[in-house]
Amino acid sequence: MITGRVLLLNFSYEPLGTVGVARAVCLWFRGKVSVEEYDGENVLRSPSQTINVPSVIRLRTYINVRRRRQETAMKRARIYIRDKYRCQYCGDHRHAQDLTLDHITPRAQGGESTPQNLVTACVACNQRKGNRTPDQARMPLLCSQKLLSIGLDHVLLCHYAESKPEWKKYLFMEDFDVAAESPAIRLAA
Repeated sequence: MITGRVLLLNFSYEPLGTVGVARAVCLWFRGKVSVEEYDGENVLRSPSQTINVPSVIRLRTYINVRRRRQETAMKRARIYIRDKYRCQYCGDHRHAQDLTLDHITPRAQGGESTPQNLVTACVACNQRKGNRTPDQARMPLLCSQKLLSIGLDHVLLCHYAESKPEWKKYLFMEDFDVAAESPAIRLAA
């Protein structure tokens, strides 16, 4: 229970990320956050009191994060999570050590190393595609460009929200269903 994740919202209800349950309770005790949603019937017990486990907390003051809105570290791992550890050309599910990152528009043709231009690919497909675009190589992407345009931080939060239905309204998942755009689900259909 204490190792669970809690969704952290800015004062404006903008999702900022996740924190551990222990950190969320400490912030609540210090008066820095208010609890928006609780994690069902889960509680933390001490000898003198019982505390409902928070699931969603909101800061009491606004933090301007626009200047710090660059994608955070661990870009490679977040792209693997976004693409659900599947080659975006053949659809094979692989382990992280068997996947590479492929530039949709190759760097030699002016492509950048941004999450919107990177997808996971198995070594065989990456070598087959070579220094060409998917159209030039006649290897269409299995995921949509709409999914690639979502920020990696938001994708990670949506990944956590699969097991936390109370988070979905704060992540605007009703407006844009990441799971419906997922290559894993489209391949199974």
